[in-house]
Amino acid sequence: MSKEGKFLVYCLEIYKVAKHMTGRQAMELFKRYGVTDYVLSCYEALHTTGTNYIVEDIDLFIEARQPATNPAGGS
Repeated sequence: MSKEGKFLVYCLEIYKVAKHMTGRQAMELFKRYGVTDYVLSCYEALHTTGTNYIVEDIDLFIEARQPATNPAGGS
């Protein structure tokens, strides 16, 4: 396995633990929002950061890809 692949597994594991998810739940979330591709494409920058930063960065990435909600209920 490549160093990027190992890092992806590491990110999945730390995210899973931080969010109290199962491995399946975390992987489904990563697939749904394209986190896997993001982590691999940003490997050079992300692998030099700490675990808290990685979890927060993944949260921000997912948040940016979720559909916007309109709390007013109209246009």
